Amino acid sequence: MMNSTFEIALAGNPNAGKSSIFNMLTGSHQHVGNWPGKTVERKSGNFKYKNTDIVVVDLPGTYSLTAYSPEEMIARDHLLYEKPEVVVTVLDSANLERNLYLAVQVLELGTPSVIVLNMSDVANTRGIKINNELLSKKLNSIVVNTIAREQKGLEELLEGVLSQKEKLNLGAKSYQPIQIDYGQEIESEISKLSSLIANSPAVEKVFPTRWLAIKLLESDEDIQQKLKLLTGGREILAAVENSKIKLETLFEDELEVMIADRRYVWIHDLVQQVVDRPRVNSMSVSDRIDQITTHRVFGIPIFLAAMWVVFKLTADVSAPYLDWVDGVINGPIAGWLFAILQAVGLDGTWLESLVMDGIVAGVGGVLVFVPVLMFLYVALALLEDSGYMARAAFVMDRLMHALGLHGKSFLPMLVGFGCTVPAQYATRTLENPKDRILTGLLVPFMSCGARLPVYILFAAIFFPSNPGLVVFSMYILGIITAIILGIILKHTLFKAKEQSTFVMELPPYRVPTLSSIWFHTWERTSSFVKKAWTIIMATSIVLWFLMSIPVHGTGTFANTEVSKSAFGLVSKAIVPVFSPLGFGSWEASSALVTGLVAKEVVISTMTQVYPNADEAIDSVEAPTLVEGMREIVTSFGTATLDTIKSLPLIIGINLFDDEDVAPQTSLMASIREGFEESSQGHAVLAGLAYMVFVLIYTPCMAAVAAEAHELGMKWAWVSIIGQLGLAWIMAFAIFQGGILLGLG
Repeated sequence: MMNSTFEIALAGNPNAGKSSIFNMLTGSHQHVGNWPGKTVERKSGNFKYKNTDIVVVDLPGTYSLTAYSPEEMIARDHLLYEKPEVVVTVLDSANLERNLYLAVQVLELGTPSVIVLNMSDVANTRGIKINNELLSKKLNSIVVNTIAREQKGLEELLEGVLSQKEKLNLGAKSYQPIQIDYGQEIESEISKLSSLIANSPAVEKVFPTRWLAIKLLESDEDIQQKLKLLTGGREILAAVENSKIKLETLFEDELEVMIADRRYVWIHDLVQQVVDRPRVNSMSVSDRIDQITTHRVFGIPIFLAAMWVVFKLTADVSAPYLDWVDGVINGPIAGWLFAILQAVGLDGTWLESLVMDGIVAGVGGVLVFVPVLMFLYVALALLEDSGYMARAAFVMDRLMHALGLHGKSFLPMLVGFGCTVPAQYATRTLENPKDRILTGLLVPFMSCGARLPVYILFAAIFFPSNPGLVVFSMYILGIITAIILGIILKHTLFKAKEQSTFVMELPPYRVPTLSSIWFHTWERTSSFVKKAWTIIMATSIVLWFLMSIPVHGTGTFANTEVSKSAFGLVSKAIVPVFSPLGFGSWEASSALVTGLVAKEVVISTMTQVYPNADEAIDSVEAPTLVEGMREIVTSFGTATLDTIKSLPLIIGINLFDDEDVAPQTSLMASIREGFEESSQGHAVLAGLAYMVFVLIYTPCMAAVAAEAHELGMKWAWVSIIGQLGLAWIMAFAIFQGGILLGLG
């Protein structure tokens, strides 16, 4: 039997579980990019079921197919023009009436559909019973129940998809779209327009006849513009105007509102027929919890407490695994590589220097922090899957409005804690151009995951007794800086007369599943590791090359002091700029320059430029394969036990003896020594100023490119220059102000 291939599209409201179903179907076979010509993230994937290769396109989450936002337009256009064979519309079983509005619009397009009643366990808990058979009949679609987070209902969903595909094989007329009764007067005009459209082959070829008539009566500007380009389109538009004038005169109301109202009435009547609710509408567990977590007074302290736990996990609990990775890379792996180079007679050559001083030191110095990021992503996945992250956005919305910012601005900022690039794209959710630009300018102040390794390293060097608090303070400082700048800009350059309402749906609280947490953690961590093998490796090699070129006739290629290399010469030229900030050494300055490529490169640069930073690599003895594997496994077990012992650190309990505290590495000692010298004994203040500079100054080039694409080059340059200037001022204030106050 030959394999066949076809495409399905996933549609659904935000928080209905659509992404969980996408992950459940595709697993690791996913592809992420942007929609053609758009900056909204595009997810697609593939899987095989019963000798059928199925391609899945995950449409952006949206509440309707009316083209008001980029997400709505993308979802609508994909269904309209790409014509997937089957649409899987994911609905929240516990909120069926609201979710059906999107489902009905999808069904009116005429594409064979499978209706997924997801989170059916939540509906059952609330005593909600849905008559699937009657709902299927009314919607002319297959209806299945799923609990995506527990991977239940997958088989029924796939059978439903194949069943709809079989109908297509029988002929296009085997599937008929639903027809909502919009009332005698409106239906009369729909009928007239449908006949006119049917007599225009160029138009009928592109658009479903009845659907187009309804969209034109709804004054869909995007469809109107596309219709003008088709033969016979202008005549149809003229007829539409006559119909609109007639109906709006008759009803004394906007036709778009009337059609939406009739659609809602139809849905309400349907729900009354198919849903059986308990007579006593008792408050759910989620509602009771929300009385506390979204409280006007307690909401923000609870949010800050949650963030505190996240960063204690990240900074303190992950430390044993960080030491384990460091030991593996600079121990067995470095030893094996050195032994291989010796075996082939390349020890002492420039190639050995490239491998050991360039690639291992640079890339290895960044990979050491993979456990830190994994703990961060696990914590964020727990908050997301439990449903609390949506509450955080709701709580911060009040604060944003109180400070004169738009409530939706918090969502891109929340994304910014992971990565600035998608956060810039997320500003598209703001309708007002001024709000969009303002939010885009503030997003880089949210500390992305790439800055975290710098905080962890410097907190361990200069604040070893309380690194978690210092890391947490960096994130809080970024938020406070954004808020203050937002207030200033909102009342100067970005004055707006009115703000649109921030509407979002709060999903029910759920117990996170291990599979979902692991999927999100692996997806984000693997992205970081891929960057380590691409951008960071390329940068490390370029740095090694520049550090290998002798200047002023001192040394030979790959055998010269770094301070007397081409890289050292360039780095020394910018030292005067940073001297007033306390870190006026060429080593520290050079890391900030390369950090413009990617913030992860700050650490890899330091491992290459600081004297004796990679001492362990040069002096390591190569263990045998068995010895090395035994060391890796044994040290992993020790790291796991130490991690368990680290958990009480979240609440301030230390189970470690003094001798359990890991000594500072050669890199940490070199950085400390360098900062002591450049700051004239005020190393702690200089280290703090350096962390603040990394927090505030220009993000990576990828983020700058996204900013330029979204906001325009003018605002991108404002951001670049403004952040550099602000970073310098804040670092200067911390270092010089601290000295004046006798601190550090």
